[in-house]
Amino acid sequence: MKKKINTAIIGYGMAGSVFHCPIISSLDGFEIAKIYTNNPQSINAIHRLYPNTKPVSDVNEILSDVTIELVVIASPNTFHYSLAKEALLAGKNIVIDKPFTVHSEEAEELIHLAQKQNRVMSIFQNRRWDSDFKTVKKVIDSGMLGHLVECEIHMDRYRNYIKDRAWREDDIPGSGVLFDLGSHLIDQSLNLFGVPKAITADLRMQRQVAKTTDHFEMILHYDKLKVSLKSGMLVRAELPHFILLGENGSFVKYGVDVQEEDLKSGLTPLTKHNWGQEPESLYGTINTTINGLDIKGMVKSENGDYRGYYTNIYHSILHHEALIVTPQQAKNTIRLIEYAMESNEKKCTLKVTL
Repeated sequence: MKKKINTAIIGYGMAGSVFHCPIISSLDGFEIAKIYTNNPQSINAIHRLYPNTKPVSDVNEILSDVTIELVVIASPNTFHYSLAKEALLAGKNIVIDKPFTVHSEEAEELIHLAQKQNRVMSIFQNRRWDSDFKTVKKVIDSGMLGHLVECEIHMDRYRNYIKDRAWREDDIPGSGVLFDLGSHLIDQSLNLFGVPKAITADLRMQRQVAKTTDHFEMILHYDKLKVSLKSGMLVRAELPHFILLGENGSFVKYGVDVQEEDLKSGLTPLTKHNWGQEPESLYGTINTTINGLDIKGMVKSENGDYRGYYTNIYHSILHHEALIVTPQQAKNTIRLIEYAMESNEKKCTLKVTL
């Protein structure tokens, strides 16, 4: 029988209920023993969906439980650092929902503590397992576009109002679209292209009711490559998600990975056939020239699968497999967020040193 990692999740908001619980419970190698929440509706949902899981109202019921090997922190961003520190000191392996921390100094401290405690620590950057990102990475690696000169990544929403009781839209540290969606786009660009030479950023509150950043545009400067990352809450028309421009051609991808909407609707990898498979209508288009041959058409999307993240966590804890999403990578994402805020404040381009 495959060994199961006894797991506890702190938080049952969107991150915990939509992403972590359904994905973890779809893998044979994990057992969700406890979930921390004080919300009566969440407690009822846990009883219904995970009858073998115990809801707890005190985090210490998780941290003091010697049978718990992995703690997943799916709390609001402001609590990531303190909860991660407590969990590491309690001897737990931890997964922290993105972003890692609110400040890079906190991230650095946690990295050292995880090393001292000899525990696995990773940050949930699930968008590396999106179908569109996997497809874009494959197109770039194929060299079909020739030398890449520009990449543009969008992750937009349309909501011209503020959600009730939505901490991500309050004026608190770690809130706003830069920390939320920006941490995904920055992580993807770092994964594709490495650390940029410089950064230019523009942060705004576009909605009249906005309390925190709800729009950002940043340019990551490389030697011969420009990467633009953009996200806003007032984008009603569909814009391309990815645009790649190379010396020989271009690739354009509309639409977003289907996993999030499936998870929100209650589907899981165990209940939906062909999990993470995009419909043909979402395939990207390529227009390029290879060896004098003009090529124009669709590129079938790679299958997305968030289970890949937790499969790596499983093997890292039990078999010392190298982490795919490392704490240092996640810290670099926080540093670029800090650079973006400084660039916006000073209205200038900043050299990046990580």
